[in-house]
Amino acid sequence: MNTAINSGDTAWVLMSCALVLMMTPALALFYGGMARRKNILSTLTLNYVFMALIGVQWILFGYTLAFGPDIGGFIGGLHFLGFNGVGALPNPDYSKTIPHNLFAAFQMMFAVITPALITGAFVERVRFKSFLLFSLLWATLVYDPLCHWVWGSGGWLARLGTLDFAGGTVVHIAAGFAALAFALAIGPRKGFGKIPMEPHNIPLTVIGAGLLWVGWFGFNAGSALAASGLATSAFVATHFAAASAAISWAAAEWVHNGKPSALGAISGCVAGLVAITPASGFVGPMSALIIGLIAGVVCFAMVSKVKARFRYDDSLDAFGVHGVGGTVGALLTGVFATKLINPVFKNDQGVVLGSGMIDGNFSQIFNQVVGVVIAVVLAVVGTLAILKVVDMFIGLRVSAEQEIEGLDVTLHGEEGYNWEGGTP
Repeated sequence: MNTAINSGDTAWVLMSCALVLMMTPALALFYGGMARRKNILSTLTLNYVFMALIGVQWILFGYTLAFGPDIGGFIGGLHFLGFNGVGALPNPDYSKTIPHNLFAAFQMMFAVITPALITGAFVERVRFKSFLLFSLLWATLVYDPLCHWVWGSGGWLARLGTLDFAGGTVVHIAAGFAALAFALAIGPRKGFGKIPMEPHNIPLTVIGAGLLWVGWFGFNAGSALAASGLATSAFVATHFAAASAAISWAAAEWVHNGKPSALGAISGCVAGLVAITPASGFVGPMSALIIGLIAGVVCFAMVSKVKARFRYDDSLDAFGVHGVGGTVGALLTGVFATKLINPVFKNDQGVVLGSGMIDGNFSQIFNQVVGVVIAVVLAVVGTLAILKVVDMFIGLRVSAEQEIEGLDVTLHGEEGYNWEGGTP
């Protein structure tokens, strides 16, 4: 078996690793601009902290639970505990041309950003220490097992044939539905629906969205784990889906509200990036364009209509964009995946089989539905159970006085904006 390190593949995955890490501070800016001014630092800190917290969890035991030797298709063994045996030689179960520790570091960046996505649903009302404990438990009990099921060697959803190239199921559906469960469990912000809660700094959010778009090329194209034609295909699909979703969201908003907004356009862009994530390594350019167009309209409808109808306080639309966009992308992967892009399925004789519905493989729709349902159930049940435990021991929500004054001052002892001469 050839397991020689390839310098080109290694260089590309190193770059992708850095791009994906950049997405977490980019998400902090994206979310931070949409929060109210009195909670900007709290929102930023909730995101930044994961680069440290999950980084430590990953090296100690998170990586081995997700990618260790398979135990019954459900969890990885403890062979890589403390990064034992995770060195410069390749791990042939995952990639034969890059160092094992690089593969582990690349996957760590996905583990870092996933719980950070959840914060968009409940900012401005949760105790900082409570969410630290919740996130540590959630990463261990929800993310790591689901990661093994879908991406781990021997994982049962991988054996079933569920396709998820870069995290539509593992990252976005899991985080999005966990965000919805969290928002419903903790309840709305004080004054929700009665007082204005508009974004305080949309330019900051625009900058964050731009950095997310750039970082997402590492997220998706890097998941090819090689500087290859497949990486190029995923790169192109990523851009086309983001572009078309930005247009379709803005167009829907223009028709619905009479004006297209900057926030709407960049939200559409992120929805397209989310939706193409599971499909990016399996679909062609036109299919990516269609996925983006659909995701932009569906996510706009969820945020503008469904959320308003049911009046749940998903503060920054983590569920509306990530949960819904991830679901759209995962299901459409079963429609548009093609063997011309990625011959992922072969029979016992080595003959390439169809990947998705457009290849005549109609059963792939079922495989994708199973993956979506399992991710939703695990995320929702796991989230509610963990919230119950955390609330029982240390409490979840800040006091009414802290919430009204703002979490920057009451939890962190700082202000995001120190205006000389007084607040304008």
